[in-house]
Amino acid sequence: MTANELRSKYIAFFKSKGHAEISGRSLIPENDPTVLFTTAGMHPLVPYLMGEPHPAGKRLTNYQKCIRTGDIDAVGDASHLTCFEMLGNWSLGDYFKKDAITFSFEFLTSPAYLNIPVDKLSVTVFAGEEGIPRDEESASIWQGLGIPRERIYFLPREDNWWGPAGETGPCGPDTEMFIDTGKPLCGTDCRPGCRCGKYIEIWNDVFMQYNKLKDGTYQKLERTCVDTGMGIERTVAMLSGKKSVYETGIFQPTIASVEKLTGKTYGVLESDDVSIRIICDHVRAATFIIGDPKGVTPSNVGAGYVLRRLIRRAVRHGKKLGIDGVFAAVPAQVIIDQYQGAYPELAEKKDFILDELRKEEEKFLETLKKGEAEFEKMLPNLLRNPQKIMSGRLAFKLYDTYGFPIELTEELAAEGGLKVNREEFDEAFRKHQELSRAGSEQAFKGGLADHSEQTTAYHTATHLLQQALRMVLGDHVAQKGSNITAERMRFDFTHSAPMSAEEISRVEQIVNDQIRADLPVTMEMMSLDDAKNSGATALFGEKYEQTVKVYSVGSFSREVCGGPHVERTGAMGVFKITKEQSSSAGVRRIRAVLEKN
Repeated sequence: MTANELRSKYIAFFKSKGHAEISGRSLIPENDPTVLFTTAGMHPLVPYLMGEPHPAGKRLTNYQKCIRTGDIDAVGDASHLTCFEMLGNWSLGDYFKKDAITFSFEFLTSPAYLNIPVDKLSVTVFAGEEGIPRDEESASIWQGLGIPRERIYFLPREDNWWGPAGETGPCGPDTEMFIDTGKPLCGTDCRPGCRCGKYIEIWNDVFMQYNKLKDGTYQKLERTCVDTGMGIERTVAMLSGKKSVYETGIFQPTIASVEKLTGKTYGVLESDDVSIRIICDHVRAATFIIGDPKGVTPSNVGAGYVLRRLIRRAVRHGKKLGIDGVFAAVPAQVIIDQYQGAYPELAEKKDFILDELRKEEEKFLETLKKGEAEFEKMLPNLLRNPQKIMSGRLAFKLYDTYGFPIELTEELAAEGGLKVNREEFDEAFRKHQELSRAGSEQAFKGGLADHSEQTTAYHTATHLLQQALRMVLGDHVAQKGSNITAERMRFDFTHSAPMSAEEISRVEQIVNDQIRADLPVTMEMMSLDDAKNSGATALFGEKYEQTVKVYSVGSFSREVCGGPHVERTGAMGVFKITKEQSSSAGVRRIRAVLEKN
């Protein structure tokens, strides 16, 4: 089964069960300062899982592109991916365990859908912990559908519990579905979740039935939800009988393009295979990031830094395979052709994607030249060392400052009869990695996932600010993104010149006038066309459903938005712009705070 077939079958199945198909969202999260990318299919739906009504109803399904950057350096083996697609279905206070599990079982085993033999399926359920009982209900449902008790495994919290988006909030047990690959047991304790490869997880149903309170206790929810996720790449590999996602039709066309560029054949030499896999995964991720409706470009901060790192790691492995010049546009074109049906924005932004890849490759090749020149400067002092050892600290400086790969440093050192203290380098790199991971892969718990009073006030303030900017600067102003914490807000908007002190003062005054007026904030649901015809503004680059929420702040502003918002503006505080600066070409950035009255 191809990825396109799996996508189509999944969506068709859940639509037949009364689910509305909704659009996948941007890879760049809106109003969430705690992650750089959308990391799971449920990420954009957190507000609705927490109680916001969804315009499309209570039963939803979609496919979502995701990026996870915590293990970039693990990519290269046969299983890790940076970029992947998730299929999902959701119940927002509608059906619960019985229907969710029955739907999963039918889709997995029905000849009309995946047709997986029941005897190849094993499942896990929550074993119970901290006063929460064993999930006998889920186990009983599975057993009633034909999964024998000996293939139903009760596992602890670390395996079968989905925590809240933040410190508190909705959470609950999950049940996970595994395919038995037929490998022998690796030991007496081999079971689903074991890393030996006998059992491969393909689907996860999360049952949000508890609310975690500030004191650490759990309270049963009156409104329960279901959140599920199935990874397309892994499922296609299992259905195709392949040992690795890279052996499937998802990656084979891209691998073929790299083979043609390098003259290497995949599957002959493992070291070459590692480099080919890295190029295929990283160029695919970069293509999706640049081609996203709210796509970013390579830079030294945030999502742009991760993108730069992906492209440069691909270039380095291209050099290892013997490619001297720029090349990423070749596999990128294959990826665009392959995915433009599911993600039309890739075709629309094709020239932009290929141009950004080329520019970044050229920049990095120039960087490598500087790194080599810097090494040459160091060499005379290094050769005076009687032990002929280059410190790992110096090697890491080359890596951190110039982006110079350790492997190239070792090659140059070897040519001069030197060795690199790899242990010292690895330790410095490990610390760097921990800092990077902490910065880019925190569990999402802010922005829209955080419904605290202060973040809600800041979210409403973005509406007031946008309208005030349009009044002062002109109708060309459009939101290009925002970032909210409980302490401040950041707002990016289209405008070509720095704001004057007078313009900043006028914007502040307009916003504060609306706060002092204690305007009511109201919400209506309507079609997207009706919303636009009514004068509502919409977020630049965002995909919307056919039915949307329109929030009005008195008669001052009217905007398509998912919420949350204050009920009235009066309690928001005093709006103060703390900084106005350039964000990128043609885009300005405002930082602001709400001070207590």
